[in-house]
Amino acid sequence: MQAATADTAPQQDIPRWMVMLLAAACGIIVANLYYAQPLIGPISRATGISPAAAGLIVTLTQIGYGLGLLFIVPMGDLFENRKLVLTGLVATCLGLVGAALAQSAAQLLVSVLVIGLSSVGAQVLVPYAAHFSLPHTRGRAVGSVMSGLLLGILLARPLASLVADLSGWHAIFGLSAVLVASLTVVLGRYLPPRRPPAGMHYGALLGSMWTLVKTTPILRRRAFYHAMLFASFSLFWTASPLWLASPAFGLSQQGIALFAFAGVIGVIAAPVAGRMADRGWSRPATGVALLCGAGSFLLPLLMHGERDFSLAMLLLAAILLDFAVSANLVLSQRAIYALGGEIRSRLNGLFMATFFAGGAVGSALGGWMYAQAGWTGVAWVGFAFPLVALLYYLTELRGRQ
Repeated sequence: MQAATADTAPQQDIPRWMVMLLAAACGIIVANLYYAQPLIGPISRATGISPAAAGLIVTLTQIGYGLGLLFIVPMGDLFENRKLVLTGLVATCLGLVGAALAQSAAQLLVSVLVIGLSSVGAQVLVPYAAHFSLPHTRGRAVGSVMSGLLLGILLARPLASLVADLSGWHAIFGLSAVLVASLTVVLGRYLPPRRPPAGMHYGALLGSMWTLVKTTPILRRRAFYHAMLFASFSLFWTASPLWLASPAFGLSQQGIALFAFAGVIGVIAAPVAGRMADRGWSRPATGVALLCGAGSFLLPLLMHGERDFSLAMLLLAAILLDFAVSANLVLSQRAIYALGGEIRSRLNGLFMATFFAGGAVGSALGGWMYAQAGWTGVAWVGFAFPLVALLYYLTELRGRQ
């Protein structure tokens, strides 16, 4: 592929092998945000972090990622993208090594903050598929790359649990450090350069982001849709392991990991949604995705059968929810990326920061709501998030956004 600026269309479409490389890279990078979540207990005991402060392990990772989305990802509109990605990967690798060797709370917490901050390299890579695609195949390419990213999100927790059972919690960070180091070498060899147009300095770049929020209604709409869906997604995957481990199901840690692996089936929606967007069906497909997200929480509420039937219904709900989140994410990014290559990284950073904030709200509510009202309370709150998005979506049908 030839190098491209934000304003030039590619001479040829992005090759399939490059799409697969970008998908694998995004999955490997973004998985680092989630490895620690199922391991908070053993990590806090080993490093001397008190139970009351154990949530900092995840919180600092999320804070770092949020800061990176707002202050690093927009640099993709200013600096050469390949160097930006490789620099981030080196920092991620150092953070992972620090976590793998951590014996104290301070070292562990600094390491996870670095991991979160530098893992935004995945969000610099995602627009590559849009930059180097022809307009009529852009949705399909973005959908395929997002399949890899979503697989990384969904597989990270069960993989971390299984590796920790075999070799202790340090092992997953060491294994990921090796993967990220290998990925750095591969991307350094094969990732094409992408140089945005010159002329804007960093301060002006950051200042322009608020202007983009105010003047880009499709960004606000799409970010809200996905913030609501991702809140329900995070709520589900925070609370469902608690329910699966309860006497109602009695699953072991490995059983819960297998349940999470099975839920990954839902990511098949990403490339399907990309093809639908390329055909101009984004609006009806968005409605279907939001309906699926709401419906996924109604299924467990209807469960009144024996244990195996209830477990099957919960698994179906997980697949349907993952399907909804995967589809809506690709539809949203396809719409946002079409607004212009020169602002694509800033739009992506704003979009991602918004919906990850929704995910943080869902994660925070998950455990608390389960403790207060059980799974029934979780399901109704989870249903409410996409329902609010659906009500907003109905206003879109009155006119084009």
